[in-house]
Amino acid sequence: MKGLVLKSTGSWYDVLGEDTHHYASRVRGKIRLEGIKETNPVAVGDHVSIEIQNGEGIITDILPRTNHMLRQSVKKTGHSHVLAANIDQALLVVTLSMPRTSLGFIDRFLVSAEAFRIPQLLVFNKSDLLDSEGLKTQQSLIELYSSIGVTCIATSALNDAQDTSLHLLENKITLVAGHSGVGKSTWINKLSPTINQKTSEISDYSEKGTHTTTFGEMFQLDEQTFIIDTPGVKEWGLVEMNEQELSDYFPEMREVRLDCKFGSKCLHINEPKCAVQEAVKSGTIALSRFESYLSMMANEDNRK
Repeated sequence: MKGLVLKSTGSWYDVLGEDTHHYASRVRGKIRLEGIKETNPVAVGDHVSIEIQNGEGIITDILPRTNHMLRQSVKKTGHSHVLAANIDQALLVVTLSMPRTSLGFIDRFLVSAEAFRIPQLLVFNKSDLLDSEGLKTQQSLIELYSSIGVTCIATSALNDAQDTSLHLLENKITLVAGHSGVGKSTWINKLSPTINQKTSEISDYSEKGTHTTTFGEMFQLDEQTFIIDTPGVKEWGLVEMNEQELSDYFPEMREVRLDCKFGSKCLHINEPKCAVQEAVKSGTIALSRFESYLSMMANEDNRK
């Protein structure tokens, strides 16, 4: 029987069978022994083959994926963690205060999605907490990211109806990510009365949230609309990217990099007649985005 993985707890999976029944399922050992450098070979969103034994499912095979979204494993060096598979778009909930989401973190998320040509969305949450200066900063970021093809909305998950969000999610499978404390669970709960994700308060002392989502889980909003809630992420490590290809995942760099003197060999750091550096100087490419690029090249911490 074929099925869809709706939830992963690390060792057990909630699989929706093609017979519409839910099966608590485990992975057959051989899947974990094929040299896969992923901490979780089976991910939420995977289509799998299962055998039913005594009312439980045994996952015997992972069917081919159209795509998947990865980040570097924080527990296992050299391994990646699959956040979700077979998604139509990737959405990041961000905040400019309580807690602040760094631009480096945002850009790493966008690059990870762009590497698989997955469309990206940014939800700027907690707009109600911003003063006039904060709102100006938020608007300038919305204009920046919109200019490179990222869909952006500003909202207050606590106070606003989420009609615009629902329209953007309609008829798609959307991965939803964000730092702990950005209001991701509150925002998700507003999307459907059937969802009741646990929420928590922000510490006044640290201005950081606590992890309320422990495992990845897929929710169905209607017949064709699904969202995948992922655990809060502190740091976003990039995987499977080399220096030569990184600029290809910055749309604004991809447009001009072929005009560099050294073409595809240019790393856009200190090479002469670099079209990317010239675009930064002229303001065509935002300085913050170029700084994120340099930070990724240097493999620096992205929480700053």
